[in-house]
Amino acid sequence: MANRAGTVALPSDLVDITALLDAYYDVSPDLSDPGQRVAFGTSGHRGSSLKASFNEKHIAAITQAIVEYRAGQGIQGPLFLAKDTHALSEPATNTALEVLAANNVQVLVDARHGYTPTPSASHAILKYNAGRAENDPGRADGIVVTPSHNPPADGGFKYNPPHGGPADTDATGWIANRANELLGANLSDVKRVPLADALSADSTGQFDFLSSYVDDLPQVLNIAAIRDAGVRIGADPMGGASVDYWGEIGERHHLDLTVVNPTVDPQWAFMTLDWDEKIRMDCSSPSAMASLIQKVASGDARYDIATGNDADADRHGIVTPDAGLMNPNHYLSVAIDYLYRNRTGWRPDTVVGKTLVSSSMIDRVAEGLGKPLVEVPVGFKWFVPGLLSGQGAFGGEESAGASFVKLDGGVWTTDKDGILLCLLASEIKAVTGKSPSELYGELTAKYGSPSYARIDAAATREQKAKLGKLSASDVTATELAGEPITAKLTEAPGNGAKIGGLKVTTENAWFAARPSGTEDVYKIYAESFKGDEHLAQVQAEAKALVDSVIA
Repeated sequence: MANRAGTVALPSDLVDITALLDAYYDVSPDLSDPGQRVAFGTSGHRGSSLKASFNEKHIAAITQAIVEYRAGQGIQGPLFLAKDTHALSEPATNTALEVLAANNVQVLVDARHGYTPTPSASHAILKYNAGRAENDPGRADGIVVTPSHNPPADGGFKYNPPHGGPADTDATGWIANRANELLGANLSDVKRVPLADALSADSTGQFDFLSSYVDDLPQVLNIAAIRDAGVRIGADPMGGASVDYWGEIGERHHLDLTVVNPTVDPQWAFMTLDWDEKIRMDCSSPSAMASLIQKVASGDARYDIATGNDADADRHGIVTPDAGLMNPNHYLSVAIDYLYRNRTGWRPDTVVGKTLVSSSMIDRVAEGLGKPLVEVPVGFKWFVPGLLSGQGAFGGEESAGASFVKLDGGVWTTDKDGILLCLLASEIKAVTGKSPSELYGELTAKYGSPSYARIDAAATREQKAKLGKLSASDVTATELAGEPITAKLTEAPGNGAKIGGLKVTTENAWFAARPSGTEDVYKIYAESFKGDEHLAQVQAEAKALVDSVIA
């Protein structure tokens, strides 16, 4: 049977929304099953009500734990509460509001009763906290209810402290442990009021997330250049939280911008299937983005730049007429090269931030710019300090997530901003007269053309644990794919933080192996500047090397 990746979903692919919502309220987690306990990954707690991993009791417990955490941290300001378009996001938001109101937490919900992208929530928190001291009790924080690009049956719940970005492991670990304690006590210590009382509570207020974000965009982008050049933009919200934002961006800033598909459907029936025939709103996937790619390729939609966002708009997908969907690593390289050459208001001591599984093309671009490179572990939280100070003016990761500072070097968001990176592609086109993909071709002519890929390899829970605890001395190999090994890393060179795996580098290639947090596999990221055949050799030797160490 032919693989259906890139084809429109069939009725049999769609989740039963009624069953999903019924399970949210009716199913109780079995805490003896680790998969049904609260567990925070790099982007909060995720799961599905159908798998007893994202249910009403989970959200009530997590919210109460966040209430207690913020009290312990002396945070008494408003909590911005945001949600995306996943079916489980609405009931989870309601549950959270019931607990927050019962605890007399000042909550600000969307004034338009709509959806709020992750970057809009981050921007709101930072804007409110501007000028406040780190120990000011009036600081704001936030909760974003989203599983990002995950399938329609999933739910997600993440906490953003007063710095506006993803919470670090100290916070998420405490919150998860306390939430599981509350679940174990059958929520006896969870305060809660009925939804109607929560909505009418004096502590529940409203905030216009959309206007705050959209009206401030000229502070971070050269919007005038996009408008004056008449760049024709096609923006696909992909059924996500940016759906109302894109129309407003075009209207308020007088851009030639078309919202390609304004449909919001919790089943995402309009989506083309991802590589594994699942519905996944991954704007970096050629399969998930097949409809938009085809529109641009056919010439029916005469866009200079077309873009996609995932469900909470923290990721970006860039489609150009000359190259189709850009690989995220390629676009990050172009974005960095353009920004550091065109942002005169940034600090002179700025550095370039990237995750250690992002392309080494970024290393070569940074060197060409004369800018230091700061390489950090996977997780956007590592970019927060640099974005706050302005020294880390750009932070990006290979999974199509990035943000950068304002024109004057001030902080914009400390979470990934897919809308921002999509609009940057149009600014690049307006200012240079070339598409980002054309500019990437110029970079490869200058620095070489890398081959990059990620593969998954089977691993038991014990093997994954061993991989996460490796030391450099555990690796005895001296060569990789015919080249001398130049580094064996278990800590990120940019900040010394544990990477939870291993990275091995040579002059022209590297690989990194990390255990999956959700599946019985480990991931091998690899890249070679010597072509696809050499990349395949790197991948094969990487798997053999890792398997020998964790066996």
